[in-house]
Amino acid sequence: MHRKWASERSSFPVHEYTVRKDALKEFAEWLSHTYFSVFIQNHNSWMIPTIQSIHIAGIGIVMVSVFMVDLRILGLAGRDQTLQETTNRFGPWLTGALCVLLATGALMVIGEPVRELVTVSFWVKMFLVAVGTLIASVFQLVLRKHEQHWQDELIHRVTVKGLAILTFLIWVAIIVLGRLIAYDHVWGSWSPATKA
Repeated sequence: MHRKWASERSSFPVHEYTVRKDALKEFAEWLSHTYFSVFIQNHNSWMIPTIQSIHIAGIGIVMVSVFMVDLRILGLAGRDQTLQETTNRFGPWLTGALCVLLATGALMVIGEPVRELVTVSFWVKMFLVAVGTLIASVFQLVLRKHEQHWQDELIHRVTVKGLAILTFLIWVAIIVLGRLIAYDHVWGSWSPATKA
């Protein structure tokens, strides 16, 4: 009796994963037959490259904005400005670029749902985008409320400098994962994508 229960218990997560994977593929297939998806697919020769180009420009703006704020936190650039001045300069660019990424990313998912939604790379990338956006948002809110405390004390802490480096690495990982969407087979058995 104990062996039977242990056997059923150990197969449960595999069965649940398979059901979720199949549901995700079904949703992606359904999405690929919607009006907007078919429209993008019918104009694929120019629409997807245009959307991807705008998406790449947006990620470039995000990277530069994060990099410049991080360099200021690390004391390697912009020392003639306060941290708030640096954030005020690059924060709007970061926010605008994140909005562009959201819009173009949604269009890419609608245009190529099977390619995007059934990959491990896509979902890890989305998780990291959420983490990176959360860190940037919380940082800007806290900095606005406690600017002097940041300028006098917090900016010199090793943990804050470490968080700046981590934030930059998160965005680098997002770029790598975005590229890996096309090569999701590198995840091996974790990838629900159909292998060519």
